[in-house]
Amino acid sequence: MDRFVPDVVFKTRVRDESVGGPNPFRWQDRTTDELFKGKRVVLFALPGAFTPTCSSTHLPGYEELFDQLRAQGVDSVICLSVNDAFVMFKWGKDLGASKVFLLPDGSGEFTRKMGMLVAKDNLGFGLRSWRYSMVVNDKKIEKMFVEAGFSDNCGSDPFEVSDAKTMLAYLKSAK
Repeated sequence: MDRFVPDVVFKTRVRDESVGGPNPFRWQDRTTDELFKGKRVVLFALPGAFTPTCSSTHLPGYEELFDQLRAQGVDSVICLSVNDAFVMFKWGKDLGASKVFLLPDGSGEFTRKMGMLVAKDNLGFGLRSWRYSMVVNDKKIEKMFVEAGFSDNCGSDPFEVSDAKTMLAYLKSAK
């Protein structure tokens, strides 16, 4: 049976010079249709901005291989985390990420509907996304790579299959 990404509205922010003050941004809703309909998209999800593996390896790996991923027929590469738009913006700026689109799932609605929301209370995080990646083709999930050990309050942070190199190898083999 085919599986599709859930329909949700993401609360993002965009730079708007007409907004005064030190934070010239306005809210902009982005729908699942806007992000995925009629496109082939790589999305990878991770537990949190500014966290060790997410910041040292996961996002930087996709940023580094971005052009090679796009060369395999991918329209966009999205990093999703259950963080708000302000945290995602600051994290991307801090890491110098300029190619991968950082998508905030602030309330965890998309993550919950994907069945990937887990408790990370053991780390003081609350509800977060399990680490995974997927290729979405016109809203249909073509392939998912889900890290082993999916569970609430997992004692480890597996990072074996949702990385950029695994995704690139899949895309090359799927041609």
